[in-house]
Amino acid sequence: MADIQPQPAPAGSQRGRVRKAPENFLDGAGIRTVQAEAIRGRRDFIRSAFAAAMAGGAAAHAAAQPADVGEGDPAILKLPRHSTGLGQPVASPAYGLPSRYEGNVQRRQSPGLTQTNQASVSFAPIQSLLGIVTPSGLHFERHHQGWWDIDPQQHRLMVNGLVKSPKVFTMDDLMRLPGVSRFHFIECGANTGMNWGNVAVPTAQYTHGMLSCSEYTGVPLITLLEMAGADLRKGRFVLAEGADGSSMTRTIPMELVASGEVLVAYGQNGEMLRPENGYPLRLVVPGVQGVSWVKYLRRIELGDMPWATKDEAVHYIDLMPDGQHRQYTSIQECKSVISTPSGGQVLLGTGFYNISGLAWSGRGKIKRVDVSTDGGRNWRTARLEAPVLSKCLTRFNLDWTWDGKSTIVQSRAMDETGYVQPTYKQLRDVRGSRSIYHNNAVQSWLVQENGEVKNVQVA
Repeated sequence: MADIQPQPAPAGSQRGRVRKAPENFLDGAGIRTVQAEAIRGRRDFIRSAFAAAMAGGAAAHAAAQPADVGEGDPAILKLPRHSTGLGQPVASPAYGLPSRYEGNVQRRQSPGLTQTNQASVSFAPIQSLLGIVTPSGLHFERHHQGWWDIDPQQHRLMVNGLVKSPKVFTMDDLMRLPGVSRFHFIECGANTGMNWGNVAVPTAQYTHGMLSCSEYTGVPLITLLEMAGADLRKGRFVLAEGADGSSMTRTIPMELVASGEVLVAYGQNGEMLRPENGYPLRLVVPGVQGVSWVKYLRRIELGDMPWATKDEAVHYIDLMPDGQHRQYTSIQECKSVISTPSGGQVLLGTGFYNISGLAWSGRGKIKRVDVSTDGGRNWRTARLEAPVLSKCLTRFNLDWTWDGKSTIVQSRAMDETGYVQPTYKQLRDVRGSRSIYHNNAVQSWLVQENGEVKNVQVA
């Protein structure tokens, strides 16, 4: 969309400013209380607890308007210490860390979604991220038995099943093969799941934060299967098995593997995988829900039918309105979210703002994103910022002048197949409101007259 150029702010308008969303709503005791109420089925309690915590945070962080500096800004006129002295020594620390002023930008654990620390979720702070790449240390987590830091010298990958010569690969074996690097998003099938029935959580971190995007480096799985002499006529599915205590196992259709897209990855964002992201080896299955991206990968088995393992026959299934469950609905459909302005943030005055967000599709490239600033009555086409890659996050931006009136901002994405992101009504007409997985409905943020932004749903 390179032909859509940013527009200058209207003459006489000031550039708007955004106060960041608070990063930590509940302390340990509050999270334990929410978890206890969630066990009792009180989802409304989750929403009310978040609302109370947000109100307290807003009062504690009331925004001050810029002071009249008169003859000049003292921050410019008086040289700061960093302009007059020596800084920290080189390579100190040896592994670089974020600024202490960004210390609140962290993954946050889910309150109420899971009740044990080892089988839980952490959400990426997508409202604070720039571009399309998620820093490895902020990548969302979903573990079923906790994470491990596995000795790569002891780790093995077995390839068996409908193959002529079953193989066992060491990490050294894998890393000496020709590697490829690709950018892809990964999204948990339950992302946005707490909003199926109603508004339950306040910020983009909690509504959409089970989402990340990285550059992955590894070997195409089809290469390893061919090395083992795979029967590509009879072999229609592979079973991927992880080495953690949950024995995570998932069925992957061979059409995805045969395309060369599926990677056995050891690298992420220019370095080896982090332990919580599957070190030393994980599967990368572009466009498919994150549970199929098996971490701590230890075995690939080629077979002629799906395995119906516990995490695809009992879990990660879609409850339909008639009470039946759909299985093997792995593709993450086209979706988007505005990250600025978004829930928990505050617009500090009227004027020009940049609406920014992320769009993605498990079926290919994002073709277009439309943005509404009046609750869906009118739509404008946003700029898609390069690069626009297949099955990868795409950053979009739109110029907007806020007049101080209450309004609702929304984004609606379309992918290269022509699929258009649905409204909640359109989605619920087909799926009902009692599901958990694959909620890709249009997200609405209410900008109030006082500038506070809240999560709402539009009928």
